[in-house]
Amino acid sequence: MTLTDAELERYSRQLVLPEWSGAAQERLRDASAIVVGAGALGSPVATYLAAAGVGRLGIVDEDAVELSNLHRQPLHFTPDIGVNKAASAAAKLAFLNPEVQVEPYPARLDERNAEAIVMGADVVVDCSDSFETRYVVNDAACAERVDLVEAGVLGFSGLVLAIRPGESACYRCSFPSPPLAGAVPSCREAGVLGAMAGIVGAIQALEAIKLLAGVGAPLLDRILQLDGHDMGQTIVVTSRRDGCEACARVPVAAEAYH
Repeated sequence: MTLTDAELERYSRQLVLPEWSGAAQERLRDASAIVVGAGALGSPVATYLAAAGVGRLGIVDEDAVELSNLHRQPLHFTPDIGVNKAASAAAKLAFLNPEVQVEPYPARLDERNAEAIVMGADVVVDCSDSFETRYVVNDAACAERVDLVEAGVLGFSGLVLAIRPGESACYRCSFPSPPLAGAVPSCREAGVLGAMAGIVGAIQALEAIKLLAGVGAPLLDRILQLDGHDMGQTIVVTSRRDGCEACARVPVAAEAYH
């Protein structure tokens, strides 16, 4: 084990977990993660990944902080209004854990740059708030064979799934096409409770940590649905879909991960 004394102290409470190990911590330290979106989900995701010791974090967000963001996006403070979210998040994460290399990407992820952004990462955590971006992120992760954690939150509801291209169902396998325009209200229309976004984002971060550290059983081929009204949880089983335009051509890759 090559952890420094400072690392042993910083991560001591997770290092004592029976499921954890120095090797798992080193895998986190050597890992690279891309967080798409520094908002309601991205705030807890980036916070917990940085705190856990993921070595490199790329934060992708072109938007600026707005007053209406602050009730659910705790990486941003009132003085940050008008500041780019990626830059604002990176500044806070640098104070939280200076051992983590945080790289802000003040850009919009789209079909033109998605593969270049995710290339070389060990995991992508999609915290975007649009169906269009989710499909673009999914397709890029499949093309680059990068693990992916998807999630969504609206009102008191949320869902999370983990994806390992070539091994488990991707987002398009589970949701072949986006909902019709207007079928699903936006956050602006339906609202979202900040604590609910925090719960979903924390689960997203946990799934990313499990994928990176090789600890636990990630939500592969399973979709976790959460209802914050009564804390009901439902697991929906899914599987790779023949003919999926994103991942059907990705060969079975189990050997690459074991």
